[in-house]
Amino acid sequence: GKKMLSSIFTVGFLVSLLAGTIRLATPILLPALGQIYTQRAGILNLGVEGTMTIGAVAGFSAAYKTGNLWIGLLSGMFFGMLWSLIMAWLSVTMRANQVIAGIALNILGAGTAVYVYRIIFGVQSLPPQVTPFAAVNIPVLSSIPVIGQIFFQHNILVYLSYVMVFVTWFILEKTTFGLKIRAVGEHPRAADSKGISVAGVRYAAVLIGGLYAGAAGAFMSIAYMNLFTESIVSGRGFIAVSVVIFARFMPVRAMWGALLFGFASALQMRLQALGIDMANQLMLMLPYIMTIAALIFASKKAEFPSAYTIPYSRLER
Repeated sequence: GKKMLSSIFTVGFLVSLLAGTIRLATPILLPALGQIYTQRAGILNLGVEGTMTIGAVAGFSAAYKTGNLWIGLLSGMFFGMLWSLIMAWLSVTMRANQVIAGIALNILGAGTAVYVYRIIFGVQSLPPQVTPFAAVNIPVLSSIPVIGQIFFQHNILVYLSYVMVFVTWFILEKTTFGLKIRAVGEHPRAADSKGISVAGVRYAAVLIGGLYAGAAGAFMSIAYMNLFTESIVSGRGFIAVSVVIFARFMPVRAMWGALLFGFASALQMRLQALGIDMANQLMLMLPYIMTIAALIFASKKAEFPSAYTIPYSRLER
């Protein structure tokens, strides 16, 4: 027992745990930031999981075929948006039940991604891989002992996702577009009477959510796993949706929520690597259990937009 504890609390263990936390928070944080736009506009998109899987296959295929990771990232973002267009059409234009539409798009997204992958790459015994984004060591800062290793030796997409926290906050809180999103989520009828296109703003919000989710999917396949598998997203899309609710639709809080999940994931991996005597399934459940606990704790206080999940129609009074 004592030997075990001393091996856990080494500096090396903590450094790799915390660096892993920051890296593993990224594919939760990005889609969560995107879903803040979507949910604030009154749309609940449960299809994030499928959107990320589409982004992962699009990003991987493009990066593999062109040899350019940035083309891969843009491809993931583009196809993530395209996939979300279906969700926007179903929920805004067709006024379908958002929960059913989102879940249907998850199932469809997972199937489509695997199908596309098979068409492009066939069935291979060894899955093709890409050379991922390299770690960018930030000059001076990355060479600080401990701190440098934890914060300043990540790949560019990790840094960008944290920059996006503040970009997202700024857009939502300080711009007219952000104001319109809030108006459409809270009082669509009043927004409509002021000349704001409720459908237009909601389409935009769902598409932005898709763009971020597609970027996160591409992160998984070209900056983290460096390959595509059908289980590459493994629940991160659902966790992103719950992080948004946990964060009460605030970007900076979403960052903390994503870091909490990243910490649970990193901890699970590190403890497994140490060969801790505990059922593997229990370890894998750890991040999800933490998410559920956080949700229960936070949803009591969450102030949902008044028109959350309610389709808008000019005709109905």
